[in-house]
Amino acid sequence: MLGFNEPQFLSQLASTVALRPQIEELVDRLVEEGFDNLLLVGAGGTYAQMWPYEHLARRSSRLAVRAAIAAELIASGDASLGERTVAIFTSVSGTTDDSVRAIEYCKAKGAYTIGFTGYPDSPVATKADVALVSEPKSWPFDPQMLLFMGRLLSRRGEFDGYDKLADELAGIPGVLLEVAKQAEPAAAAFAEAHKDTGYHFLVGGGNLWGFTYLYSMCILEEMQWLRTTRVHSAEFFHGSLELLEEDTSVIVFQGEDETRALTDRAESFARRVSKDVTVFDTRDYPLDGISPEFRGLLAPLVLDTVMGRVSKHLERVRDHSLDLRRYYRVMDY
Repeated sequence: MLGFNEPQFLSQLASTVALRPQIEELVDRLVEEGFDNLLLVGAGGTYAQMWPYEHLARRSSRLAVRAAIAAELIASGDASLGERTVAIFTSVSGTTDDSVRAIEYCKAKGAYTIGFTGYPDSPVATKADVALVSEPKSWPFDPQMLLFMGRLLSRRGEFDGYDKLADELAGIPGVLLEVAKQAEPAAAAFAEAHKDTGYHFLVGGGNLWGFTYLYSMCILEEMQWLRTTRVHSAEFFHGSLELLEEDTSVIVFQGEDETRALTDRAESFARRVSKDVTVFDTRDYPLDGISPEFRGLLAPLVLDTVMGRVSKHLERVRDHSLDLRRYYRVMDY
């Protein structure tokens, strides 16, 4: 596979699910000590990656859980933030400035802070009250967040089957390796067909809305300097659909949760207007070893793997490195 380091891919994912004992011990202690609300704090992609777990909690729990943008949290505050708050932060490098400052802000308010990163000596790891460290550059953080939120909801009597899910997650490196292999031909074909496309319209919903936002802003815009529109499938018919034309590239991210019908409806309309609609659907991947009831929860992980292959092929056909930046961490702001 193009630009794919299989041993590293497997090792990094394995290091995330290997955190299960530490995560469970932490969650059990927090539940026993008691807390009132949970903040899932990030910046850019790490903010978007919190949305599926806010979504899961909102569907399943009476616990107050919300995702927060690190910089906005500092600027605007949160009336619920205090000594009965737990705040989670994720950062691949452990150096994301907004997140580091948000950790300091939350601690000053009395909150208990948790950092997930790949670097034990990084600011996120050293400033948080507790750090759970995977291998360097491990991405995404979905395995850790699934384990944390699953255990938490299970302890609260709001999620059945946690132990079964956690056991199955141990095999996720191999499962996602097969996803990557299966996705390779479609990824190459999409890139070849769209090497000169300058604008993409992205649609997703449910626990894939965060990934839709992330792929639009953090990959196509930041890493490929392409123009995009991103819209939640439930909001598709309230404005953004007016941008569709016959040659608009529409990318649909489809999962397996209760919002699937909303995305189906948006896709159906898009096909009436555009001749260039591409659907990336988690149903297309077997996910051997994963029980049917958990497939929907894994949708962000599956599509992150699929679109990772698309990204590498876009990099190739467009001769535009995914590491190239003009402004981000290049200029002061």
